[in-house]
Amino acid sequence: MRRTVQRRTAIAFFALMALLVPSLPAAAAPPSGVIVLDGANSAEGIAAGNGTTFYAGELATGDIFQGDIRAGTSELLIDAPAGRMAVGMKFDAGSNLLFVAGGVSGTAYVYNTETGEHVAEITLTTLEGSFINDVTLTPQGAWFTNSKYPEIYFVPFDQLGDPDAVRTVTLEDPSLVLADPTMQFGLNGIAAAKGGRVLFVAHSQNQAIYTVDTETEESALIEGVSVPNVDGILVQGQSLWAVQNFSDQISRFTLTDNLSTGTLEDVITGESFNTPATAALFGNTLAAVNAQFEHPDSEYEVVLVPARL
Repeated sequence: MRRTVQRRTAIAFFALMALLVPSLPAAAAPPSGVIVLDGANSAEGIAAGNGTTFYAGELATGDIFQGDIRAGTSELLIDAPAGRMAVGMKFDAGSNLLFVAGGVSGTAYVYNTETGEHVAEITLTTLEGSFINDVTLTPQGAWFTNSKYPEIYFVPFDQLGDPDAVRTVTLEDPSLVLADPTMQFGLNGIAAAKGGRVLFVAHSQNQAIYTVDTETEESALIEGVSVPNVDGILVQGQSLWAVQNFSDQISRFTLTDNLSTGTLEDVITGESFNTPATAALFGNTLAAVNAQFEHPDSEYEVVLVPARL
């Protein structure tokens, strides 16, 4: 049975409306800046869809919710098979496909958001103890991170069903190797720039963000970006947002033209933050999903805050 969100008041209606860009389609606006994923027992990933649509995942079961930030509604879209997880996710508007990082399985999942059908299950790695954490999309395909090994994986769009098409890139910087992979998280959030030639990868243990050249496979630390508890990241132009889960905040940086240095511009907080893990960008609004790693509550939510561009 499909589940429909229950709303609750947290942020004033007019404050929320001020956050939304004029280009968003007109529709009924939610009475608050908090959208409950009704029926969810965990959460972690979120992706922006078409218009004001978002997709959010239930971490422990792999279920996928579809919602609308303007209407303030959400419902179950995909009831995932038993044994799946849903961590980071991204939506491809050209194909209506949702790419989902599969966590401890070492796999990625692809779903058709129009039909709710399963499209592909992709084995990225068989390394013991792996955790596939996040994904970003380029014009050519999808890149995924592994939080336990300094590896990223590329899956071409036109070869989703071919396991031999997966490209593994091992980052050679020794500082990216975890001393204790059983207790620590390394590579986490990921974003792309310059048509997919450059990737940004967050490293939770190092409290830092790196660039990766996808042609040379070389990585470089972005100077001036200190992000304790970094989780998901977003990049648009010269702006970089880093979601800092246990810090209950999102930091926004301005990057130099060569992407080597960042300057802190804003620290975005919200009264309704409860260990936000990832965020999606809608114009001047960020939609962050509460993972509630520290203080579990009975309801898991998407929280809307200003992006402060």
